[in-house]
Amino acid sequence: MSLKLHDGALQIFNVDHGQCALLTMPSFGHVFRVLIDCGHSVNFNGKPWYPGEHLSQIGVDYIDVLICTNYDEDHMSGYPDLVKRNIKIGCILGNPTVCGEVIASLKTEDGMGPGIYKLASTLIARKSINWEQVPPLIPGVHLTWMWNPYPYFEDENNLSLMTLLDIKGYRFLFPGDMERRGWNHMLETYLPFRQMVSDVDVLIAAHHGRKNGICEDIFDVYSCKPNLVVISDDYKQYNTQETTNYYASKSKGITGFRNSFGKRYVLTTRSDGEIIFSFQNGMCYVS
Repeated sequence: MSLKLHDGALQIFNVDHGQCALLTMPSFGHVFRVLIDCGHSVNFNGKPWYPGEHLSQIGVDYIDVLICTNYDEDHMSGYPDLVKRNIKIGCILGNPTVCGEVIASLKTEDGMGPGIYKLASTLIARKSINWEQVPPLIPGVHLTWMWNPYPYFEDENNLSLMTLLDIKGYRFLFPGDMERRGWNHMLETYLPFRQMVSDVDVLIAAHHGRKNGICEDIFDVYSCKPNLVVISDDYKQYNTQETTNYYASKSKGITGFRNSFGKRYVLTTRSDGEIIFSFQNGMCYVS
């Protein structure tokens, strides 16, 4: 899908049962780029697809921020390709209570994929030289991130980095693979989060839309009513993926998506492919 940048664009790529999104924001002669996760597609038109390949094709060799919402392979499988292509990264943002050594420890039981291994190695190397992971200020973007602490939680999913991107006044929530218990702990211990969920315009469904990523309280108690829910997932692998109707019942819906009639409440990469949010003259358009 072609990208019309206008005042900025957020692309949510189709990366199988993984996650990867790219925010591109032009500002006064500079273009800021934020990569949210770094999954890849095993089979895209008969061959693998990596975000690094996409970036190289459009002449990008620097990412201002890489946000790691979850330290699992389906979120980071494309990271070694970024390194191989010599695409530099300014800030790597993840759960600050989970350092590279802890990632390695957490992955010991299930095994560590090459993406997570490379990421953990990078974080350990940056820590050794006191590389401070501070994201830059990006005009038109306000970035907020929240987390549950390790070792109160010891599973990667509930240690996801809950990331809220306010882009030109439109709020996108990326919860990684957060599960119900992690959602509830965050709601109980971080009171501003309650207001944040009520203001969300686009919710990226947690854990790729699986049932254990649903927190009913954000909708039923804290009045979360997004315009749209996006599910990054591929073909049905688990019965727990049958959540489209539930999320649709909690969404306001949008009209005119790809010139379709009627409202769409949930978009999925498995059915809709790459999804692009573009910003122009104070409006957000979805294609």
